[in-house]
Amino acid sequence: MALLEVRGLRTHFFSEGRVFKAVDGLDLSIEEGETVALVGESGCGKSVTAISILGLVPNPPGRIVGGEVLFEGRDLTRLDQRSMRAIRGNRIGMVFQEPMTSLNPVFTIGNQIVEAIREHNAFSHRKARSRAVELLDLVGLLEPHKLLGEYPHRLSGGMRQRVMIAMALSCDPKLLIADEPTTALDVTTQAQILQLLNALQKRIGMAILFITHDLGVVAQTARRVAVMYAGHKIEEAPVVDLFERPLHPYTRGLLAALPNPVKQPNSGEKPGALYEIRGIVPSLDDLPIGCAFAPRCDLAGDDCRAAPVILERHGGRAVACIHVGGRP
Repeated sequence: MALLEVRGLRTHFFSEGRVFKAVDGLDLSIEEGETVALVGESGCGKSVTAISILGLVPNPPGRIVGGEVLFEGRDLTRLDQRSMRAIRGNRIGMVFQEPMTSLNPVFTIGNQIVEAIREHNAFSHRKARSRAVELLDLVGLLEPHKLLGEYPHRLSGGMRQRVMIAMALSCDPKLLIADEPTTALDVTTQAQILQLLNALQKRIGMAILFITHDLGVVAQTARRVAVMYAGHKIEEAPVVDLFERPLHPYTRGLLAALPNPVKQPNSGEKPGALYEIRGIVPSLDDLPIGCAFAPRCDLAGDDCRAAPVILERHGGRAVACIHVGGRP
């Protein structure tokens, strides 16, 4: 049995008589100790998937209207808030996208980590502070005992992100959801955060759901990757297979748009223009009847626009496209 199994998840937002289908029929599974990446453009439903798993969808305007989120065999969508609080931050940890807005600016780092620890453990304040020092040391922060008295604005972006990771790991979760954990960080700090997550995973044995739009990050972290577009999963494959032979035109477009670092500046080769996926993502309240990517796809025909395209299995892979093997 998978540690996490999302079945047919549908999370919609309602506003002024309009329905925005942020996530619409998503299937996703994560085994114990596995790293799965969820990728796609901004607005495709990645972060909404994360908050749906954690039961944090703001209602109103949003709510889960269908599907199951099975974690260790329990359907999280059927639990009350008290039961979810016992799981959230305890069995499932979360690293949010922007640590400066996720950390409370009026409380010290120590106060915030201690609160997270004592919420789920019968620790004294002294024992919780000792545990907080251990966690800050675990994520590679120097002089952790001094950092407990600092406020978030006194730390760099990389340090704040490490604090967020420490808080997420405070109760040794079985699953860590990392939502764009390297956003707005410089390249060196980004590499350090990725190395830290990989090392912590091996040490603790947790599974990771890594949410990102950066395919370079995916190549460094994940074993399996699911690609989302307009609220749907359109392709899923082992990372190596996806990079070597992407099947969906959208995935091929994403990979074609990556700069090629192999070309040397003195090789005589002209770098040329990057590939660009034409058009824009459709509005989630007015999706086309057929394939949502059809208006931007060079391979799209009448069959693509006539009816919804079903995600089909091809060996150990899955793709929602009737033109498997074509080129953008």
